[in-house]
Amino acid sequence: MAKKSVKYCVVDAFTESAFKGNPAAVCFLEEERNDEWLQAVATEFNISQTCFLTHIADSHHNLNSLHSTSHPRFHLRWFTPLLEVKLCGHATLAAAHTLFSSGLVDTDVIEFVTLSGVLTAKKIRPINNTSASNLQKDGFYVELDFPADPITEFDFDDTSQISGALNGASITDMKRTQNGNDILVVVTSGIAVAELQPQLDALVKCPGRGIIVSAIAPPDSGFDFYSRFFCPKFGVNEDPVCGSAHCALASYWSKKLGKCDLHAYQASARGGALDIHIDVQNQRVLLRGKAVTVMEGCILV
Repeated sequence: MAKKSVKYCVVDAFTESAFKGNPAAVCFLEEERNDEWLQAVATEFNISQTCFLTHIADSHHNLNSLHSTSHPRFHLRWFTPLLEVKLCGHATLAAAHTLFSSGLVDTDVIEFVTLSGVLTAKKIRPINNTSASNLQKDGFYVELDFPADPITEFDFDDTSQISGALNGASITDMKRTQNGNDILVVVTSGIAVAELQPQLDALVKCPGRGIIVSAIAPPDSGFDFYSRFFCPKFGVNEDPVCGSAHCALASYWSKKLGKCDLHAYQASARGGALDIHIDVQNQRVLLRGKAVTVMEGCILV
């Protein structure tokens, strides 16, 4: 029996402009596909993340917990060109944006069942633009409810290895993220973050999964901090805007700056903005951003 074609969208996340932010492919599955096929599709798209959505029938009965829910539920999985990952922020935003904008859901809240537990996405109307016409014109924000990623001390003797991989960048602090197993490197300025040209071959040999580079934003930028994220071990040389990295960045900068609401800019070539709130007591991070659909099509095999 021939398999059905799979519809997909390519969505630029954490941006209001096409071809900015971070692209993700969002694929809608009506029947189960094996992991080999899912990985092959992600490799074919060859962008930082491809995600796969499967609707959970009768999800209001909440088949995955003892608590009832009235929100629509979808299984959500994320793949880089090389492998499956446990958490991805920008592809989750892209998936939620697609479901909200396509009319496939008729509520303002979606729940995703993932390898990181149940994640919630909420549709947020722009402030002072609540009419339907303005909402359609200006778009909407998606707010993601993610687990915070605590920061731990980085016990590594050869810090010169990381400094060398970052082309001799002046490092002022270095930590490890607990959940993502990334190395957080703080440098002297936001400009240094934006101008950084790392040696990717050397980054592959560094400890941890990937390297997050961050610094205080320039005073006139309107942001609290800048960052970039490099993860060549997972087939992503540079992730243009990484939502999951900001679960760790929120933990770090909220303590440094003494506030729970942060405005962040990922200073990659594409660039992207995130509004962040960290609930320290419950160890949750709310990531808010916009997205733009730039492509639609079908996978035929």
